[in-house]
Amino acid sequence: MHVTVRYFAAARAAAGVETEELDVPPDTTVDGLVEHLSKRGPDLANVLLRCSFLRDGIAVRDRGARLQTLQTVDVLPPFAGG
Repeated sequence: MHVTVRYFAAARAAAGVETEELDVPPDTTVDGLVEHLSKRGPDLANVLLRCSFLRDGIAVRDRGARLQTLQTVDVLPPFAGG
């Protein structure tokens, strides 16, 4: 299953890329994607613990929700400001 992951702010810095295309197993959930990405290193893993996620522009409330092929997942760390 093919998904696009877009990183913002601290997540972008920790991932070292702005956007990437990934092939993940069918039935991968948002939590499963986070687990997969966290294996890349402690910096990214720590940032991902605090992030929220959008799936095709809609906030993910259930991280156990399954992804679908060609979806875009935005990785959003907490933002400061107003």
